[in-house]
Amino acid sequence: MQYTWKDIEQHVNGCTCCPLSRTRKKPVMGRGNHQSDLMLIAEAPGGEEDQQGIPFVGSSGKLLDRLLQDCGLDRTELYITNILKCHPPGNREPQEEEKEACFPYLKYETFLLKPRIIVCLGRVAAQRIISPDFKITRQHGTWTYRKNCALTATYHPSAILRDASKYEIARKDFCEVVKKRKELTGGREREGLGI
Repeated sequence: MQYTWKDIEQHVNGCTCCPLSRTRKKPVMGRGNHQSDLMLIAEAPGGEEDQQGIPFVGSSGKLLDRLLQDCGLDRTELYITNILKCHPPGNREPQEEEKEACFPYLKYETFLLKPRIIVCLGRVAAQRIISPDFKITRQHGTWTYRKNCALTATYHPSAILRDASKYEIARKDFCEVVKKRKELTGGREREGLGI
């Protein structure tokens, strides 16, 4: 069966595959441009996202917007999602069984989007998507290639909020993402309307 974006969203909204479905306020489906060649993946929604059902709307989202703008990007050009679609209580790290329960949704999002570049935001996402032993402090900004897709990672905006010295590192990483995108697409980014 060929799933559509609407199908995935309906499945996410009705999901009861792990105990987080009992504590969430709203599930948080990915958002953005469905024709984008650039996908950002973080670990899990935060408290603000849980309230609104939209990824990156809190202080981390504002910081992410600033990072993107500093490199000439904005959210209308990309698709952003999380491994988990529900907020873990107390902002704790996602547990393995929660990641496993949610991972099929991320796979469908990736399958439908077919991004040329995936940027993992933070260690947890990088360890699930790029490599289980990924070290964010040493390997941020490095590239891995898989199935016609370039993968990289940088600091999660919440880590930058805790340590402002990481901002410039993440900004440089995102500027490299912009360069890589031009290199891979010949400067012709896909166009389309976001949701």
